[in-house]
Amino acid sequence: MNIARRPRVGHIAFLNCLPIYWGLARTGALLDVDLHRAPPDELSRLLVAGDLDIGPITLVEYLRHSGDLLLIPDPAVAADGPVLSVNLVTKTPLAELPAAPRVSLASTSRTGVLLGRMLLEDRYGRKPSYTVTEPDIESALRDADAAVLIGDEALHVFHAHRTPEPGGLHVLDLAAEWKDWTGLPMVFAVWAVRREYAEAHPGIVKDVHLAFRDSVQRSREEIGEVVASAARWEPFPPAALAEYFERLQFGLGERHLAGLREFASRASRYADIAPLRADGPEFFETPGGIGGARIDPEPEIRL
Repeated sequence: MNIARRPRVGHIAFLNCLPIYWGLARTGALLDVDLHRAPPDELSRLLVAGDLDIGPITLVEYLRHSGDLLLIPDPAVAADGPVLSVNLVTKTPLAELPAAPRVSLASTSRTGVLLGRMLLEDRYGRKPSYTVTEPDIESALRDADAAVLIGDEALHVFHAHRTPEPGGLHVLDLAAEWKDWTGLPMVFAVWAVRREYAEAHPGIVKDVHLAFRDSVQRSREEIGEVVASAARWEPFPPAALAEYFERLQFGLGERHLAGLREFASRASRYADIAPLRADGPEFFETPGGIGGARIDPEPEIRL
């Protein structure tokens, strides 16, 4: 007798995704998936290679491989304004940054890196030279004027330098800069399913989708417990964690899709990315209506 294997599902190993997975263990849904925890770029690689069935993928890699993937409308990682953990960190105020600065790409997300490049070059008129470094601020700024930093390390630097001091570092929130530049939210990561897996196992995909939706909803209802749990293990006070989770958005509304399309259009001159069709992106759907038809003008799943 053939026993169907559990779906292989990715989990971003960053604090920002704790609310997405909070409820999976509490409801027992975690037992129904084969969970793989890794940084964003590694999960993107695994999904594209077919070593994951469902999972998060950085927006850049989704755009490059959208023909092989179907979007799940939630969860996502997005922000409509400051996100606190995707930053350009500079040794001087932005206005004093050299015309050709040395910039470290100390990031494990190609989307954060590309967003930093777009803002530096297109919005601020700089012509940087780039190097790739380890994702910690000391390594990143050792031989550079600035660094693109994401995730937990970026959040540490934000709180350490939230109020600039003479001779200290300056932190520019890239999601806030994108919002100021375009008027739209920034989508950093989406959840997708491999097209052939969705065609072969639509019921499983629907179950995983609903489990994630229920997990984030539970996080909203139990946000005090989420914050308290994270504060036991993370070097941030509860108030900082509460602020961070409040900034993050975990669904795709119409404005998020507009931001996603705008990013694809602008990014096409930097990478092998084609602008999305006017009716794109393509969503997973089942006869029960789970999929693109459920996109809300303003998504509910914000903590």
